[in-house]
Order: sequence, then structure tokens, then C-alpha cells
Amino acid sequence: MRVLVLSGYGINCEDETLHAFEVVGFKGNIVHINDLIENPKKLDNYQVFAIPGGFSYGDDTGSGNAMAKKIMINLYDQILKFVSKDKLTIGICNGCQILVNLGLVPGIHSKDPEIAMIENTSGIYQCRWINVKVNNKKSPWLKNISKLNLPVAHQEGQFMIPTKILKMIKDNNLIGLQYINDKNQLANGEFPFNPNGSIEDIAALTSKNGNVLALMPHPERAFYHHHIPYWQNNPAKKYADGYKIFFNAKKYFE
Repeated sequence: MRVLVLSGYGINCEDETLHAFEVVGFKGNIVHINDLIENPKKLDNYQVFAIPGGFSYGDDTGSGNAMAKKIMINLYDQILKFVSKDKLTIGICNGCQILVNLGLVPGIHSKDPEIAMIENTSGIYQCRWINVKVNNKKSPWLKNISKLNLPVAHQEGQFMIPTKILKMIKDNNLIGLQYINDKNQLANGEFPFNPNGSIEDIAALTSKNGNVLALMPHPERAFYHHHIPYWQNNPAKKYADGYKIFFNAKKYFE
């Protein structure tokens, strides 16, 4: 099992993301976007394509937009070929925004972007721990998981979805994760449980077959139990909830 973790121009979570995959059993490489453009067929040697979080190109033209354009111009056919196979793709935070801008999620009927990521309703950067429930348990990334406690760190995390596309997303069960409150009920847009005001409390979307996961929370930052704020309550525990997503990828290929 091999994972390619993308890097370059402001992506800054590549080391943590690769580490999470390696701990669960993957071998992998961090590959700069320019190196992948120079040799696109390199992607064929991997089973997982991961786009980590960060601030690609400083988010100067909108979060994930410039990197998505670079990928669209130089690598789009290769990535479409990759996601059409029995392989897995994940985009975390800025990676989620890139996948949205590429149109790979929800990817219902068009290769063009069908939705957008816009500024949080608070108007400011949000960095906090949140709870999400798993909605699409058919996705290989999310199987056998019901709830996750993960951190978010973004300023443009609000999913903006046209009514027609939202209906298709719900009809096809493409909502991967939804923000919930401290009573394990949907946040219904209430801050801070929903940190960005995202419609339907959406924290993640999947592709039709679930092999592509685009999520705003950071599972690699909640990988070890000592990452979480209240780790002292159970200091002997080794892993936190983010571990489950990476372990699911391992189980999928087993």
C-alpha cells in the first residue's frame, strides 16, 4: 500500500499526513506539485492520493483555487483516471477546497465545480475542536465510524451549494460528515458547534462511490490521544479519532 502526499506553495500539513498513513501501514512519499506535473504517470504507482491542509498560494485568489487551477491545467486527466480506479483520494481542509474547485466532489454530473467554499459566517478564521457525525458510512474512509472529535482551522469552510445540487447530494447520500452539538444532535447552523455556517451542517462530502473524501476537519491533527485537549482524562489511550479514518484506508486495501 502506497500513498502520494502532495506538497508545494503553501501546503503545510504534508509531514503529519504522511506520518498518519505510515503508522497504519502505508509506505509513501511527499511529492511536490511540480515534480508530479513533470512525471504525471508517477501517480499510477500509488493507491492513495492525499492533498493535505495549508494555505496553497496564500489563498490569495480564494482557498484552494490557484492550486486547483494548476492541477486542472497540468494533471486533470491523470487524476480523473486515478479516481476512476479502485483507489482512494482524500483532501483535508485546503485539500478539501482544492477537490471542490476541481469538481471531484460531489462530481454528480459535471467535471466542472458544482459547489463553492466561502468565508465562515463569523467572518474570521476559526480554529477549534468540533464534533461530527458520519452520514455516509458506505465510503471506505468512514466505514464503522459513527462520530468523530476533530479540530478545524479555516476561514473559508462554508459549503455553498445550489438547491438543485444539494438535492442531488442528499439523494445520493454524498454528505460524508455533519457538525453536531454537545447533545449529539445536528448543529442546525449554531455556532460554535457548526464553526462556519455550512449548509446542512456539512463538514465533508464524498464522491458517488465514496472513494474520494473532501473534509474540512483535520484528522491528522487528532491522530494520537495526546493531541486532544482532554488527553489527561485517559492518558493510557494511544490513538484519537482521526486515526480511524487512516486505519479505514488500510483496511480497505487489505
